[in-house]
Amino acid sequence: MKWNTRITEILNIQYPIIQGGLAYLGYSDLAAAVSNAGGMGQITAMSLPHADALRQEIKRVRQLTDKPFGVNFAIGMHGASYMDRVQVAIDEQVSAVTITGGNPAEILEKLKPTGIPKLVLVSSRRQAQKAEQLGASAIIVVGQEGGGHIGRNDVGTVVLVPQIVDAVSIPVVASGGIGDGRGWMAALALGAEGIVMGTRFIATQECVHAAASYKQALLESSENDTVVIKRSIHAPARVLRNEYADKILAMERSSPTYETLKDYISGKAIKRWIYDDLKDEGLGWAGQVTGMIHDIPTVSELIDRMVREAEHIRTKWRA
Repeated sequence: MKWNTRITEILNIQYPIIQGGLAYLGYSDLAAAVSNAGGMGQITAMSLPHADALRQEIKRVRQLTDKPFGVNFAIGMHGASYMDRVQVAIDEQVSAVTITGGNPAEILEKLKPTGIPKLVLVSSRRQAQKAEQLGASAIIVVGQEGGGHIGRNDVGTVVLVPQIVDAVSIPVVASGGIGDGRGWMAALALGAEGIVMGTRFIATQECVHAAASYKQALLESSENDTVVIKRSIHAPARVLRNEYADKILAMERSSPTYETLKDYISGKAIKRWIYDDLKDEGLGWAGQVTGMIHDIPTVSELIDRMVREAEHIRTKWRA
């Protein structure tokens, strides 16, 4: 079966399946594996130490695949320090740029003359309409089920996606709570033209930077084993529940300021678990889809399975 949508056409990919940015985990091995399997993998630019490191990572992906891949810019609290990396993405003519967190206007303006597709992650109808006005090629919609940073309003993917599909004319990609072919088909039924998966791609063999205890926690956790931190500083993010996350939640109740929390939510804090295997001394991003993760396949095995599941559903719909 063919899976053509405006997203597959814009990105020149076989399946409308995009790997999420995945801070500190979205590097060449995983990105190339997703692209080789027919989706679009991504490098996470802001997890790299500088622009030259991004250039080298782009070159490494190209050694591993000749398929399209993207670069994600999680611009949240990084000020203007990302524009040199944007220039690298332009110089290297990457297949797409995705923008998450913060105001995308500066990057979108910089990319306008390049022809590089620009996908902007949003969590509300207003944000989607603004991104379209600024020149986004497509919208990524994240529901509150998602891992990592989510919207300030607790609106789920099933409710949010069709509202945004109706509000914009550019393609919409669904994210949050999707981890198999059923979620993919549900997204298409809501009017989306593709999906982004983050948490599910962490539990794959090619996500080589993720510590063993982190992947094991994704296997063992249910949909009830995540919590949302950083609500108090208006930057909610979903993580696996552990002693460290509970400590942050307690701090938010007693002293809800960024200055109080900053050392506990830093990149160093995240890497203590996902890199160093110190499960209760750091954070591990995860969405509620963790309750649907029961194995650690190769990326190719995962996407092949999703395609079979989706084809089975589509055949039933036609009956």
